[in-house]
Amino acid sequence: YFARSVGALSLAGLLALVLSTISPVDFSRAAAPDRHNESVEGRAYVIDGDTIEILGTRVRLEGIDAPEAGQQCFRAEGPSWNCGMVAARVLAELVADENVRCEGSERDRYDRLIAVCWVGSLEINAEMVRRGLAWAFVRYSKRLLNEEHEARNRRLGIWQAENEPAWNFRAKRWAQAEAHAPGGCAIKGNISRQGRIYHLPGSAYYDAVDIDQSRGERWFCTESEAIAAGWRPAWTN
Repeated sequence: YFARSVGALSLAGLLALVLSTISPVDFSRAAAPDRHNESVEGRAYVIDGDTIEILGTRVRLEGIDAPEAGQQCFRAEGPSWNCGMVAARVLAELVADENVRCEGSERDRYDRLIAVCWVGSLEINAEMVRRGLAWAFVRYSKRLLNEEHEARNRRLGIWQAENEPAWNFRAKRWAQAEAHAPGGCAIKGNISRQGRIYHLPGSAYYDAVDIDQSRGERWFCTESEAIAAGWRPAWTN
């Protein structure tokens, strides 16, 4: 009886020791968060070649990366062209006076809805890539590789020559701007007749904007900070 009791106690102690080394399951962290589809519909204002705003909701077109507003691209022959401004202008033409419908299920770190957008039955995301005015953003989605292949074969837009992808151009411009901005905060908050507008490194008017802090203008570290302070992004249309 004594031997059996000691054995039982030893087994219980061993079991307790094993259990103590196992981390408890935190079901609140283990459960994947529900993602609900979001949709927004109405007139769109173009911010750049892959970003629009509808009824106060900023929408980043899913699966594409258009040239930045201040980006120049090469042609096979002749002078370079402002591919960023052309991309924004064509996007503005696609959505002009139209009802734009966007649907997505997630937001990025800037609180933009990542979405696929349509004008009628025309998918805007795919059309921008098809026209050679945006790269397929393969880091996040390979959905539009066929459209990119078609534009490349036809040497449309950015595919007329070897051009730097927008994500590389953007990274270089941000690094340069942060190196010279106060505290490394490179977003310029400008006050003009159009109101309080912020400009990102690489955007069309960034280099031309001078910050006058005596007028209430200021620098921002993040877009969310600028928006919270009452500034809005510069629109193309």
